[in-house]
Amino acid sequence: MVSAARRALTVVAVLPLLALAACGYGSQATVDDTVKVVAGAPKTDGLDAVRIGYFGNVTHATALVGNRKGFFQKALGGTEARYAVFNAGPSEIEALNSGSIDIGWIGPSPAVNGYVRSGGKNLRIVGGSASGGVKLVVNPERITSVADVEGKRIATPQLGNTQDVAFLHWAAEQGWQVDAQSGRGDVTVVRSDNKVTPDAFRTGSVDGAWVPEPTASRLVAEGGKVLVDEADLWPDKKFVITNIVVSQEFLKEHPKAVETVLRASVQTNRWIEAHPEAAKAAANEQLAADSGKALPAGVLDPAWESLHVTDDPLAATLDVQARHAVRAGLLEDTDLKGIYDLTLLDKVLAAEGEPAVDDAGLGVE
Repeated sequence: MVSAARRALTVVAVLPLLALAACGYGSQATVDDTVKVVAGAPKTDGLDAVRIGYFGNVTHATALVGNRKGFFQKALGGTEARYAVFNAGPSEIEALNSGSIDIGWIGPSPAVNGYVRSGGKNLRIVGGSASGGVKLVVNPERITSVADVEGKRIATPQLGNTQDVAFLHWAAEQGWQVDAQSGRGDVTVVRSDNKVTPDAFRTGSVDGAWVPEPTASRLVAEGGKVLVDEADLWPDKKFVITNIVVSQEFLKEHPKAVETVLRASVQTNRWIEAHPEAAKAAANEQLAADSGKALPAGVLDPAWESLHVTDDPLAATLDVQARHAVRAGLLEDTDLKGIYDLTLLDKVLAAEGEPAVDDAGLGVE
């Protein structure tokens, strides 16, 4: 299933910028300006601040924990770690393009499409962050097997987003015909904002949903059952759900700052792995600070369990996801060569005694 092929994609002209798998919570960003610099510490790369974007979502666990525990601020010393919390992939890409943020945690679809729409000039993927955390949750009174999905209404977060492409590909593998644009066919695909999908599921407007965490666990809390865990469809149960991207201009002008953030990200992931319960609590505390509401244990616990932090961007799986979008008729073939620059990440990993990661042939020359 996974290939290191160098093919990738461009967006069909009629499609909007694709949103992140875990997005669907609006398009506005709220800035957290409460972080303080380390008193008397030198500035990193002479910068007053490094502006970091992420989503208030479990799939952005590294950024949530790194913010809450102060790991990024500690690494940056006298340079302020200034955070912006986004609700949708397009708004984060716009912020990166406008220079409102320098580095961002974001999913594969907006990263690919942001890169392609700019002609390969606006961003690089410089690291990985998370794998997994996506499920098909169904109403067990209407669907008890894969065969029962045929003829039903299944929600995905957005036309052409990562989960939409994944579901369309999975449906095609079952032999079902679905028009990607309209969502009509042997299965009806309902593009539904993640924040309203639980209500649609509760009222019976949809029979199931292929969604990321914590939406999947919210549906389970409403009585849904997991029919498919997307991780089970991938070799080693690994596929990219969140990457770290940086503007090419910032990467060129401030590589030391990018390296510092990447080092803090790697160290945050090690801390999460060593302290899973404390990390889960820290992530939930940051979610509450960002959104005003923490996740209940019945949602947070299974959502956290299904997600895995990783420094590896799992580039080959992004390549496969992209080719699935081509087959679905949502994207056209193009070249993503150069979307990855893992030089600084490999430097950080080497210093930590870890092996280098693979860019699947899609790195810079």
